[in-house]
This record gives sequence, C-alpha cells and structure tokens, in this order.
Amino acid sequence: MDIWNQFVQLFFSGLTVGSIYALVALGFVITYSITGILNLSQGDFAMLGALICISFVNSGFPFVIAILLSVVLVMIIGGLFERSAIHPARYSSTATLIIITIGAAFVFRGIAIFVWGTQPYALRPFTGNDSLQIFGAVIQTQNIWAIGISLVSLAVLYFFFNKTYMGKAVTACVVNPFAARLMGIQPRKMSFGAIVISAGLGALAGIIIAPISGASYDMGVMIGLKAFIAAVIGGLTNAPAAIAGAFIIGILEAFTEGYFSSGYKDAISFGLLLLVLFFMPNGIFAKASGKRV
Repeated sequence: MDIWNQFVQLFFSGLTVGSIYALVALGFVITYSITGILNLSQGDFAMLGALICISFVNSGFPFVIAILLSVVLVMIIGGLFERSAIHPARYSSTATLIIITIGAAFVFRGIAIFVWGTQPYALRPFTGNDSLQIFGAVIQTQNIWAIGISLVSLAVLYFFFNKTYMGKAVTACVVNPFAARLMGIQPRKMSFGAIVISAGLGALAGIIIAPISGASYDMGVMIGLKAFIAAVIGGLTNAPAAIAGAFIIGILEAFTEGYFSSGYKDAISFGLLLLVLFFMPNGIFAKASGKRV
C-alpha cells in the first residue's frame, strides 16, 4: 500500500470512528445544555443499543425492524432513567446529579452482564462484507453506512431543532432559560425529552459500530469517554463544535494508530483534552460559534 492509499484508508477510518463519537457527543451536548448535568452513562446507551439489536437479529427479526426496535427500546430506558433517577433529584446539586449518572452507568453494565454475559458479540454488516475502492483505498461498505447514517441523523436533528416548534422550544431553553419560562416553556420538563433523544442517539451509534468492532457489556466506557472528550474540545453547549471535535478525535486516533501504534491513540485523545482544558476551557470553537445547539 503506497503512502496516498494508506492516507485515504486512515482518513476514512477516522471519519467512521468520528461519526460514532459525534452521535454520542451530541447526546452529551443536548443533555448538558438543557439539564446542566453531564450524563456519564451516555456511552452505555450505545452498549445497550448494540446488544439489544444483536439479540433481535439473532431472534430472527428483519434487520431494519431490529434496529428501529432497539433504538426505541433504549429511548424508553432513557426515559425511565430520567423519570426515576434524574427528575426526583432535579433540585439537588450538580455534583449529586453527575454521581447519579455514574451510578446508572454501573447499573446498565450490571444488567448487561446479567443478560448477555461478558463475552463479546458480533453483528453482521448491514449490506454484507463488500468493499469499495475510493481513491485507491479499499473501504468496507459498513464504514460508508456508518458515516452516511451519522450524517443523516445529524441533518435530521438540525431540522428538528431549527424548523419544528418542539425543537425551537428546546433551543430556547438552551439559549435563554429565563426568557423561555416567560414564554410558557418549562425547561425542567425538557429534561425528559433531552435524555430520551440522547439515549436514541447513543443506541444508534452502538448499532452502527457493532459490525465493525463488535459489542460487549463494557464497550460504552471508551465510547463515552472519547465522545465526552470531543464534546469538551468543541464546547459542551455547542452541537456543531462538538461534532467537529468528534471528527478531529476520530481522525487523530486513526492516523496515530496507522503511523505509530494503537497504544498511543488514547494518549493522544486525553492529551488533547488536557491542552484544551488548560488553554481553551470553553472549547476550541467557543469564540467562532457561540453557544447554541
């Protein structure tokens, strides 16, 4: 493989991983913008989505139906989590709410171990093991699906937040909660919708990545951490910037793994996080893009 082919191969690999991080990072941004808390169980929604989808597919459900049912079921789980854990403690301190989300992450993993065990599972690719040649590099069709579905999902969310009444109500709670209350919008009630949407995004991310890297009870840990890094790098209250941060992390990891060693890719991500926290704590795109979902 020559230098150019390797570059393209790694670039597409980075876009694939970055698209997964982007979906989960967007869940962080939506939840944080509306509730003011960091849902550190966000990555585990990806784990639940992947494992539930695998169970549906293995039970004989058509692939598309299995994906839809999995996303809906994880959204229901997210709603139950918000109503049973976040909502009753809504007047508690931010630290208390974050600890609750950490506890929820352990609960989700415990349930996953009980139901699926500790062994990894595989989900077949959406359209087989075919591959495409793009600029001389061999790209698996699942990578194309991952990038495409993520971009379509992000476009749908953009339409929802900017063109629908409910989306604009959510955006109003982010931009100016006080003004939103004057207009009859209750930001606290938006907490339920925020976590439900975030859970659905996480589930979709897990389903997309499962055919590429497999699925296991602890897969959500690193996905959640990397997506959190992406959200912090871009800005926790800015969705486009968080998405850009996710693609930056994905591409950096791919090139680090390809040109150096896979052992360095995590160090690169966490090193970049430290640099941003030290020198640009509001995110590298804070000045350019403002605070808006």
